[in-house]
Amino acid sequence: MATPQKVEIPESHRIRDSLQMVWVLKGNALFSVPFSSNVKPVTICSVPCTDTESHDEQKGSLIYLGLKGVDLCLFCAEIQGHPTLQLKEKKIIDLHEEKSAQKPFLFLRGIEGSTSTFQSVAYPGWFIATSSTVGQPVILTNERGKTYNTNFYFSPEELIRPR
Repeated sequence: MATPQKVEIPESHRIRDSLQMVWVLKGNALFSVPFSSNVKPVTICSVPCTDTESHDEQKGSLIYLGLKGVDLCLFCAEIQGHPTLQLKEKKIIDLHEEKSAQKPFLFLRGIEGSTSTFQSVAYPGWFIATSSTVGQPVILTNERGKTYNTNFYFSPEELIRPR
């Protein structure tokens, strides 16, 4: 089993779904909207979990996800009996430096063709998802392939920067 590497700087990514919906920050929540020239999508930063006890490379890579430029990380918590995706004030590099996995912040990144899925480690079977309806919040769902999009194009920022 490979040991996750320590990183100094989180990797930066653009994220969109198959309907070209990108994520935007409104208040303290993420929403999906169609990409256009007047939309400023968030840049997602990611770092690996360094807790070797938690890793199973066959299932995917364990990562923490945050927003570039602000100290907000994606976090899963149960609200009114349902797993819910939230943003929590936290430095992503602090999560990376933790010796034990911080499961509410941790996602299992799976690769499916050219897309990625992000399953909550705290709530197995629940995935980050967007709706096909414009302006809806980014959520967690346990119903893949039905109403919500759970597959995302997760592109390293340097690969999409115009030259």
